[in-house]
Amino acid sequence: MGHEVTVVAHRFRGRPREETVDGMRVLRVGGKFDFNFRVLPFYLFSLRRERFDVVVEDLNKLPFFLCKTARSASCAILHHFFGSSIWKETNPLFAMYVGLGEWIVRHTYRSVPFCAVSESTADELVANGFPAGRVRIVHNAVDHGVYKPSESVRRVPGRIVYLGRVKKYKGIDFLVRALAAVRREIPHAHLVVVGRGDDLPRLEALAAELDLQEAVRFAGFVDTGEKVRLLREAEVMATPSPKEGWGVTTIEANACGTPVVASDVPGLRDAVRDGETGLLVPYGDVDALAEALRRVLGDQEQRTRFSEASIRWADRFHWEKSAEETVQWLEEVIAARSTPRRK
Repeated sequence: MGHEVTVVAHRFRGRPREETVDGMRVLRVGGKFDFNFRVLPFYLFSLRRERFDVVVEDLNKLPFFLCKTARSASCAILHHFFGSSIWKETNPLFAMYVGLGEWIVRHTYRSVPFCAVSESTADELVANGFPAGRVRIVHNAVDHGVYKPSESVRRVPGRIVYLGRVKKYKGIDFLVRALAAVRREIPHAHLVVVGRGDDLPRLEALAAELDLQEAVRFAGFVDTGEKVRLLREAEVMATPSPKEGWGVTTIEANACGTPVVASDVPGLRDAVRDGETGLLVPYGDVDALAEALRRVLGDQEQRTRFSEASIRWADRFHWEKSAEETVQWLEEVIAARSTPRRK
């Protein structure tokens, strides 16, 4: 859209400290585990003298305090707070560290304009004392040139797909246990787990314990073409996590005509229309998850209704629209900074 964008990200092997990616200037500093400590000094000593119109802080668990030090207009984007779900994922020390970071955000960022990716995240901000008038919702979207139905790809009977990181807090173990129950009535039901992460050994052991080695395939990381094929082949996608910012993968599945069974939790209850594009179930309720999967897999007519509604629902979310709404929000943030305050 003609704007100049500088992105600060952490370094990783094989890429230079500075390069241009898709027209954006990308600067890399620090590593995965010290990035949050390196950003503020890097900005203060290397970037603060540059004349940016606006500084956008991407708040992912830990604050950078750029909104408190930037000379230009500043704002923040939030997908969601981790909250108590961080204790399901990591050790107590790191969980306390993340909890402290989010506590700092809740108590020091209340004057900062926020962009939230879902109604649930916006509600969470307001519930934590952030002024509703300073919170804007801009949904994440999908590339409809990539994620779309295909008549040349046939659905695989009984196929359930999970798409996302393979982490303990994502609740994939609930899905594996639910599959065991589903197969008592639908013997050909099977699961493809797409993604990688450190919870893989535990899940492989669980599948073996439940005698599901032949019914669960761990596909690992796949490229976009393979991901789209798997979404098109699946009769249903399952997302059993305890919390999401929005649920991009659910909209990707819907754009391919695939309904979704998901936890009835913040973010996912915004992205999945219960009874229309799929079904919502209580988080961690294996019996309810199994019953919902049986309902979708066992009823061709209902799957067709879900599929048609899913495509219509996903068509609301285009990146071009999200970009336009983001630019409008940023222009308002800049204008508010430039407007003198009344004494």
